[in-house]
Amino acid sequence: MKIPLILASSSEFRQSILKKINLPFSSFSPEIDETARVNETPEQLVLRLAEQKARTATKHYAQGLVIGSDQVAVHQNQILGKPHTKSNAVAQLQLFSGQKVTFLTGLCLYNIEQNKSVSIVEPFHVYFRNLNKNQISAYCDAEQPYQCAGSFKSEGLGICLFEKLEGNDPNSLIGLPLIQLTQMLLDQGIDILTENSTA
Repeated sequence: MKIPLILASSSEFRQSILKKINLPFSSFSPEIDETARVNETPEQLVLRLAEQKARTATKHYAQGLVIGSDQVAVHQNQILGKPHTKSNAVAQLQLFSGQKVTFLTGLCLYNIEQNKSVSIVEPFHVYFRNLNKNQISAYCDAEQPYQCAGSFKSEGLGICLFEKLEGNDPNSLIGLPLIQLTQMLLDQGIDILTENSTA
């Protein structure tokens, strides 16, 4: 692969997902204001932030394909942020008990040299079991998901919170829609399968 691949994220979860496609990449932490604008929909928010994150790469790199991603949880049309504390996480999970929560992930692939980007929003639906406060408190103590949108880690013990999952790509729930990304890369002339066969 001639053009560098860059991940605009310091998230260990996104990095582990990107490693699945077995291509070399570098990463950096985009420092942006993630505050939603007045009257901005959840879809507009994640699209804007994903693109903004990707475009901050120009401060660090002269060329490359930059992957930007952002995610929010939405319940009854309300955007839910990271809980940061146990009490907030417990409150979120109590709210979700027996409910559907939609995770929207914005994905942007930005070509620095061409100054062109393509972006999508990938939805993923999570249906929670009916949970009691003891279960929720025990889960929070076990995984401390306080920096996770939705107050859970689906790749760990958080899977026990769910009745079912619904979406095109399980990776999008963790924060990086890999199926969509591989198509975006293919559109840029990067075929993951042949790149791996010649590596």
